Amino acid sequence: MTTAVAVDLGKTGCRAVLQEGPGGPAGRVHEVPGAPGLAEDGGVAAARAAVRAAVLPLLAGRTRLAAVCVGAAGAAAARGAARALAGLLLEDLPADEVAVTSDAVTAHAGALGGGAGVVLAIGTGSVAVGIGADGSFARADGWGPWLGDEGGGAWIGVRGLRAALRAHDGRGPDTALLAAAVRRFGAADTLPAALSAMGTPARTAASFAPEVARAAEAGDAVAGRIVREAGAALGETALAAAAGIAGDDLALSVTGGLTGLGEPLLAPLRAALAASPRPLRPRPPLGDPLDGARLLALDAALPHEAHVVRVRRTFPEPQIPTAPVPPPAVA
Repeated sequence: MTTAVAVDLGKTGCRAVLQEGPGGPAGRVHEVPGAPGLAEDGGVAAARAAVRAAVLPLLAGRTRLAAVCVGAAGAAAARGAARALAGLLLEDLPADEVAVTSDAVTAHAGALGGGAGVVLAIGTGSVAVGIGADGSFARADGWGPWLGDEGGGAWIGVRGLRAALRAHDGRGPDTALLAAAVRRFGAADTLPAALSAMGTPARTAASFAPEVARAAEAGDAVAGRIVREAGAALGETALAAAAGIAGDDLALSVTGGLTGLGEPLLAPLRAALAASPRPLRPRPPLGDPLDGARLLALDAALPHEAHVVRVRRTFPEPQIPTAPVPPPAVA
């Protein structure tokens, strides 16, 4: 049976799974620490180490793979690095072919089952990716917490905390967000230090987004305005991606942890999407980025193919080490 390996390589973790034939069952998932991104200095070497550590323990007793597909953070901005990684992995793994693409592309393929359409991913940040049936590609936002990610968790959290501090100072209207911020982070005067002390500021701010949604649901006017603006911003992002690809009837899937905020956010998002000049068919996500890599590993006929780097073997297969492969060190 044709066997492939799918890899989801992120900045936090790297997951790998064996795929037994197109549409066949997946095996156990093996996860190790991730890599900083292909576009970073040393990104290819770090990605190679992470993929090796995730994949080699899955290959016990196997001498051949039809393909390996890696969805890697940073690949969209560094196609040359993606090709270099594919070549190096052919030296390391007994595969006939290695494919490398962006993790945004594998996320899209997983969510829409390899079909065309738009995927809006909302978590700490926000980004929309559109891929048309003709392979046309568009990305909107995903520019990070300082320049973009509008409507994402950090965006909502920061605005909620700003509103809390405005109320504390008497510069803005009273809001339940002030009491919520004090419960979550301590005294208002110490809030700036708390954001820095608790790790990544964007992630810490995003942890306040559920408080904003709860306050909005309870009728707080300030919080309600924030989540309505977030929903409208996310709708704009999805529509911008849809406008950049071909097709008259596009599937749309919304993924990511921020969907857990529920109706306070999703209702204004749906209202914004209703303004689309062409039909958008909402559908729940069918899978995750690892599922997308599984699809792309063995199917080069999907509309995503123009955004996949594939390198075929032209030299003998490597010997698989029998000793356990240690995971890469975490920076």
